[in-house]
Amino acid sequence: MQADTVADAFATAANRWPDRPFLCVLPETARAYGISLDDAPSADRDKRSSPPASSSSKYPGGCRVVRHWFENHPATGAGPQPSRDAIELTYAEAATRVRAIRESLQAAGAVRGMRLMLLLENRPDFFLYWLAANGLGLSVVPINPDLRAAELEHMASLTRPALIIAIRSRHADLQAAIPGVPVHAPGEAIAQLTSGPVFDDIPGRTHETAVLFTSGSTGRPKGCVLTNEYFLRAGQWYAQEGSLCALSSDGERMLTPLPIFHMNAMAYSFMAMIAVGGCLIALDRFHPRSWWQSVAESGATCLHYLGVMPSILMGLPDSPLDRSHSVRFGFGAGVDPKLHGPFEDRFGFPLIEAWAMTETGAGAVIAASRTPRSVGQSALGQPGPAMEMRIEGEDGNPAEQGELLVRAAGFDPHQGFFREYLHDPDATAEAWQGGWFHTGDIVRRAPDGQIHFVDRKKNVIRRSGENIAAVEVESILARHPAIASVGIAAVPDELRGDEVFALIVPRADIAPEDLAAWALDRMAYYKIPGYIALTDALPLTATNKLQRAELKTRAAALVGQPETHDLRHLKKRQA
Repeated sequence: MQADTVADAFATAANRWPDRPFLCVLPETARAYGISLDDAPSADRDKRSSPPASSSSKYPGGCRVVRHWFENHPATGAGPQPSRDAIELTYAEAATRVRAIRESLQAAGAVRGMRLMLLLENRPDFFLYWLAANGLGLSVVPINPDLRAAELEHMASLTRPALIIAIRSRHADLQAAIPGVPVHAPGEAIAQLTSGPVFDDIPGRTHETAVLFTSGSTGRPKGCVLTNEYFLRAGQWYAQEGSLCALSSDGERMLTPLPIFHMNAMAYSFMAMIAVGGCLIALDRFHPRSWWQSVAESGATCLHYLGVMPSILMGLPDSPLDRSHSVRFGFGAGVDPKLHGPFEDRFGFPLIEAWAMTETGAGAVIAASRTPRSVGQSALGQPGPAMEMRIEGEDGNPAEQGELLVRAAGFDPHQGFFREYLHDPDATAEAWQGGWFHTGDIVRRAPDGQIHFVDRKKNVIRRSGENIAAVEVESILARHPAIASVGIAAVPDELRGDEVFALIVPRADIAPEDLAAWALDRMAYYKIPGYIALTDALPLTATNKLQRAELKTRAAALVGQPETHDLRHLKKRQA
């Protein structure tokens, strides 16, 4: 029977594969998050088919996890075995924990149509709370832990959450930014909820499941309303894509260092593993020097990446660990074309470049998963039969190079896409102008039909996989009393793709380092300017609008000049 909700899909998988590993935490991630382990069980216990209760441990969030010992792990087959110190939660164990969370939410008065904010980093609790909430008809609003007060206030004003589940270290920040909304750590008893439903109770596949915020070019981040259909189709697409990124139902192990509060990990990685009965191994983040050790310890059969990762890994010395793994393919986007082939030759598996957006989900996704491949050419492959695409030139007519427009094939062009931008019907209508979703990405079609990524039409800065809206950064910096006006532009960064450049007209003396410190309290660290230059005037049109093209040209010319302050060393993740 076809699942109608994310929770239904998980329940089906748990019934079919109860003893299979579902979520795995590697030792490095356990240390980063303070996940504590009990002493190892005795040698005679190691050989039991299922570990005894004494081998269990509690980690922050109250989730019961069980150590598994991998001498003869059925899901990994030949090749490196997962670390004996890894922590795993089986499908059955996860189902038990999800039921307990669901009951605690119900006892607190949670009802269909409420929204639940989650700030849980890359911890397994994120998925368990999402599954529990989904089973009750609640929607989740994932929070990037790097966000700060102004960003949190904006998210809450749009979504009106009834409850926030967050790591304890962020409670004070959240309570200050979002007063009146109860904040609890995972596993805590939940106080009685007083707010009611805030969105329509549409049953089944069209029910709202999550609101993910994505940066655009015309203002502050917009909330993408995503449905059960969105997530179910994403998992189905991945499970059925086949060819070079084929997934089997024999026990895949997918490793991802990407944020699980983004659509890549939530929709593709997580839902794909549920679809095939696989195990998701989420790292706290990408650790270059221990990366290949983590890959080997995890027993990963596939992994996800961003373009900055291959660049960093290729800069490391050769190591026996370079090929001591069981990985069949990597799936991601943005690999440096010059490094694409050399990476595959060195590490022994293909990097499958793909394209999708938070808005498009699996309604429109392109992946270079089939042969012949165009390695090192920024090739995204060819669209499959489930989507339609159009390349539109500046004159609005079809072209071989221009903006990518997409929609789902068949009777419903919106199927698999986001439902809408929350409380922003004008932006939703503009994105779907003419019956096509306008992506803002410039692509070209090669003679062989391959689609190649060229550039971004939208004024979005893409730094290490994060989309940064220039307008949002400008609006926050403009609040500083010493700034008269500011323009934000992207400048090239060899390692991270783009970096944030701020051209500032001051109204009073201002030290760039002090401005950076001020900004770090108000926005995510990756959004603050990596470069700052002061100027007497910004490039403006006759109607006093920023000339974005001229601003970008001027910013690029100022990088490395004496008047430009390089603040990239201050862009560090905050505690």
